[in-house]
Amino acid sequence: MANTKSAKKRIRRDARVRLQNQRHRSRARTEVKQARQAIVSGDLNEAEEAVREAAKWLDHAASKGVIHPNNASRRKSRLMKQLARLKAEK
Repeated sequence: MANTKSAKKRIRRDARVRLQNQRHRSRARTEVKQARQAIVSGDLNEAEEAVREAAKWLDHAASKGVIHPNNASRRKSRLMKQLARLKAEK
């Protein structure tokens, strides 16, 4: 357990930051999952919109430092690749 005043304050701050990070990470994961489902469904318009939203939330999480920028870039790239495959089939 923390003994100093500054250590106790750091624990309180870290708890707030952890909740914020969790929100950003969860939202990004949800959007990616919805984008993948839209791609699998085969509806091109819905898939494009879902991928755009997922990319936005991945960038947002990366800008907040919740995930590494390369991680966000890699996930966006994979989604775009899946979307391009869907477009090629149509």
